[in-house]
Amino acid sequence: MPDLATTQLARCLARHKAALPQLAPPGAAPAALPTPADPNAFDALIERYEHCYRALEKAMWSSGSDFAALLADYQALFREQEALILRRGNDQRHHFLLGIPVADRPSHLRACLESLYQLCTRYDYGGHASGVWDKIQVVVAEDSRHEHHIRSHLELVEEYRKKGLQVIHFGLDEQYELLHALPQAQRERLGRVLTCQPRERFYRKGQAANRNLCYLKFLQLTQDKAKTLYYLVDSDQHFCVNRRTEAGEEIVYALNYFHVIDRIFRTTGTLMLTGKLVGDPPVSPSVMAANFLDDVIAFFERLSTLDGHEPCRLHGAPGPLPSDAAYHDLAGLFGFEERGATFPYACRLSGAHDHAACLTAFARNLNTFFFGEHLTRKTWFSYGSGFAQLAPARTVYPGNYVVNYAGLKYIIPFGHLRLRMSGPTAGRLIAAEIGGRFASFNMPNLHRRSTDDGLGGNFRPGVELDGERQHIDLSDEFERQFFGDLMLFSAEELVTQADVTQPFAQDVIESIVARKEGDLLARYRQKHDAIIAKSRQLHALMFNAGHWWLHVPELSGALKQVQSFIENIDRNFGEHSAAWREIESADHRAERKRQIIEALMGYRAEREAWDSLF
Repeated sequence: MPDLATTQLARCLARHKAALPQLAPPGAAPAALPTPADPNAFDALIERYEHCYRALEKAMWSSGSDFAALLADYQALFREQEALILRRGNDQRHHFLLGIPVADRPSHLRACLESLYQLCTRYDYGGHASGVWDKIQVVVAEDSRHEHHIRSHLELVEEYRKKGLQVIHFGLDEQYELLHALPQAQRERLGRVLTCQPRERFYRKGQAANRNLCYLKFLQLTQDKAKTLYYLVDSDQHFCVNRRTEAGEEIVYALNYFHVIDRIFRTTGTLMLTGKLVGDPPVSPSVMAANFLDDVIAFFERLSTLDGHEPCRLHGAPGPLPSDAAYHDLAGLFGFEERGATFPYACRLSGAHDHAACLTAFARNLNTFFFGEHLTRKTWFSYGSGFAQLAPARTVYPGNYVVNYAGLKYIIPFGHLRLRMSGPTAGRLIAAEIGGRFASFNMPNLHRRSTDDGLGGNFRPGVELDGERQHIDLSDEFERQFFGDLMLFSAEELVTQADVTQPFAQDVIESIVARKEGDLLARYRQKHDAIIAKSRQLHALMFNAGHWWLHVPELSGALKQVQSFIENIDRNFGEHSAAWREIESADHRAERKRQIIEALMGYRAEREAWDSLF
């Protein structure tokens, strides 16, 4: 037994045998562990750890558990199991190729790579006896416009290579050359999938095009098609989850992504696997403004009943968890209940402070909303029925999905339109084609929109910031959201009426798009009117009701930040919003509808051109 280096397993069984007798299978005591006299005995020993993982997970995520102690045991068992697998040899598990598209986001990329490094350190999937983690390779797919950001990305690649991660920088020139190595006729057929941008402007090609170019690099790097999985992650995703505690949010490395994903693909017929996101909402602020204003108004209404200089009372036990899609103004479109409830703001300050300090901190963060943060409706991880439970999927989460070699065919299309909701749109088409072989599992990534660099620290497509005046313009993103919704819900109905493996008929598409346009316009107009009314209500509450914060001189800066937020709401959602004028324009809608109809008509031909790569 000592020769097998199963110290952690023995300690874990002994430590928890009273509280968790289910850790040990019936009739299996630590002293009866098999010896490696033959491969089958070794396999049985390695499988013993799997039984422990399931028991520890359930205990760890139950209320009242000693989470930290159980997590430490959980991680130690994985590292010990990896050492046993290495000692046995003949490791038949998958190799992972990770793709991280990135555009002008060094701070996000650093956080993403650091989370991957921490995951590898804690769980050691595949081992790193050679000095690097042998079964994990990372492709940082460059899409930056600015040279100084590209240099920062290159420096990060080198830094994490020295830490043991196999990281490759897939630069703009290499992407261009790899694209143009394709035969011209094939390249032209794939122009909308892979981009037609010229060499001198081969940047910010869009997340879909850059992701699909990353697939070309995957094909070049693949050594064993049967034993390779391809994992796509956005640069603002982290390989960890958030845990809700009395003290607030705790970030934990409690999910061994590679281990679970490998077993799913080895034991099921899955071609594409997607996990959701926790943390910041995975949607645009253009579809969160109404409910966010509700929560901001509720915060200041509550604050108005308190004394500004008394100790802050906006802490205490956490309130109810927001339900799925509670951050979305149009949650009903996705089949979720629209309850209309408000959610309280939990003060993030620590140490002794008063309500005036809480107001200052809240006001300082208000404009992060326009970059995708929601201060009151964060999504939290829930263990539920476990990590590996599969369910049929209908949405591709671009920041967290995995495919095998056969699954590389199922791309996110229509990148040339630059519309939002491309993942859900692709998911509807893929689900209609492969059914249950497109699955979701309970291993979300942590999503964080902002970084320590502040609002102007990173690029966000469709959002412009005038840092000096704090003027934020998300009209481009807002316009792409409306027509992305139109594309999504048209595709969702289309696959119920037509065979996704055949070209779609123009008259069928046109009829569906026209019908969905009318429904969406009505819903968007209703939310538009509500946002204007709520913005006026917030302004009156803040500046016309005579509340205590108007009489505290040190709050003048915070009040200016609240005013800036209200002005940004009006600029982006008010009567004269540039995006709203485009959405209301019949001519603009006609052009966008033409593009959508043309794209859906061409989907099958583009897929056939893409499939020819394989």
